Amino acid sequence: MLTGLNIAVIGGDARQLEVIRKLAELDAKLWLVGFEQLDHGFTGTNKTKLEEVDLSIIHAIILPVSGTSLNGQVDTIFSNEEIKLTAEILARTSDDCVIYSGISNAYLNKVTKEANRKLIQLFDRDDVAIYNSIPTAEGTIMMVIQHTDFTIHGSNVTVLGLGRVGMSVARTFAGLGAKVKTGARKSAHLARISEMGLTAFHLENLKEEAADTDVMINTIPYQILTADVISNMLPHSLIIDLASKPGGTDFAYAEKRGIKALLAPGLPGIVAPKTAGQIIANVLSQLLHSQLEKGGSLNENEK
Repeated sequence: MLTGLNIAVIGGDARQLEVIRKLAELDAKLWLVGFEQLDHGFTGTNKTKLEEVDLSIIHAIILPVSGTSLNGQVDTIFSNEEIKLTAEILARTSDDCVIYSGISNAYLNKVTKEANRKLIQLFDRDDVAIYNSIPTAEGTIMMVIQHTDFTIHGSNVTVLGLGRVGMSVARTFAGLGAKVKTGARKSAHLARISEMGLTAFHLENLKEEAADTDVMINTIPYQILTADVISNMLPHSLIIDLASKPGGTDFAYAEKRGIKALLAPGLPGIVAPKTAGQIIANVLSQLLHSQLEKGGSLNENEK
């Protein structure tokens, strides 16, 4: 149980509803900021505005998977309210307050450091990323079907990167009968690709390997699909970029070439928000329970 923990859930999409439901069931006291348009109510929660929360008693802040923008804005799907997270706001929380976010960026790193608050990035954890790769792979299949006029079976699919998402995506498309080749840099990854029964290639040869690709799926979070690479791709090719914003594709050049390129971060929240939310909720509940145990010095009046 999380009795005694005061938590502010700030912004988010449908995935956060599963987080709220789970934490409410565990008896945490929740302040929901950016949810005034949400019809559903949860026992033990308060819908409110950020300025109305007594931050001095808050032990944890839960941000959306995307964290904040580069200027501090927090996504609020269930609200028209604009919310900006600042170091001053974080500094008003209790000294043991922990900030939980899916991912981070330079801004969020900066303000948490200035406020001297701990930041935990959930998607840095192998368990979250691996579980999340399942709805990501399913969502990628959906997008390929929607945006092509040929079957996945028998098509040439290239996956860039053999991280936790890349591995699941490559395996899934191979299971559907696609001819999958996967690009990586590390020799261990190239060996693993071959062990999986797929065609491996080094990313320095990407331009040549892209020449016969029907579907290019990128998971690498820096620009790897450059104009030079895209210029060598087939006119009917489809690019799906799963990397976090701004992705790893020269989208302007792809458009110029007439090649459809789609940036699709956060697919789990689109295609399977309930499952994706449950993954996050389960891990968060474990982390919060550990935080509660370590902070056994919570004041009785806070409890």
